[in-house]
Amino acid sequence: MGLEWEQVMVDSADPEALGRWWAEALGWVVVCDEPNEFEIRPSEDQLPGLLFTTVPEAKVVKNRLHLDFRPKDQAAEVARLLALGASRVDIGQGDVPWVTLADPEGNEFCVLTQRAG
Repeated sequence: MGLEWEQVMVDSADPEALGRWWAEALGWVVVCDEPNEFEIRPSEDQLPGLLFTTVPEAKVVKNRLHLDFRPKDQAAEVARLLALGASRVDIGQGDVPWVTLADPEGNEFCVLTQRAG
């Protein structure tokens, strides 16, 4: 196959602020800091990255695509992310073992339980 996954685009009101929040949350590095474009990656030469761009409209409904993360300690990671500014959200997930959070601009993501085995 000739495709390489480069990045995930994230629409935002403030690309730098949101990008810096995600860089802190993930422990990633900033690789592009332009006025309307802010990119982070796991390391400078590692893909894929997250590219934050400016859009004029606010987020209205739940994301059609979101990120899932599997930490070693779900409770500790949820507490850390909440302390960084994430918020708990209910998008109709019901009673599930994962925790659904939103970043400071309302983009949902899930913190899963530790992988079995």
